[in-house]
Amino acid sequence: MQMGIVSVDARDATPIYAQLERGLRAAIATGRLHPGDQLPTVRQLAVELKVNANTVARVYGELERGGVIETRRGVGSFVSAEGQSEARSAGEKAKRLRAFATHVLAEAGRAGFTVAEVLNALREE
Repeated sequence: MQMGIVSVDARDATPIYAQLERGLRAAIATGRLHPGDQLPTVRQLAVELKVNANTVARVYGELERGGVIETRRGVGSFVSAEGQSEARSAGEKAKRLRAFATHVLAEAGRAGFTVAEVLNALREE
């Protein structure tokens, strides 16, 4: 069971549960957590991160419904084999999206558009 696998920043505008879910998915996608690795208990992770246990339970529930982790009653929560491939594909998708956004912004700059103009046009779509 690994501690220190994820962190949250209370000053970040992103909700704590979203930071936690993103952090756990990233730990799996990057190989810091492997299939079969046991996660800290809800209570352990809540104490370590100084967050509400209900927040950790909510994230674990979402990850379990998504097949990223599996919970064995009386034993704990573990990274599932499907979870790593799903998290990797989510990580790869995010990487492709960043590359696409960079390309779009570069093209927009060459065409004389500002980032604000591009964002406004996207919102209108």
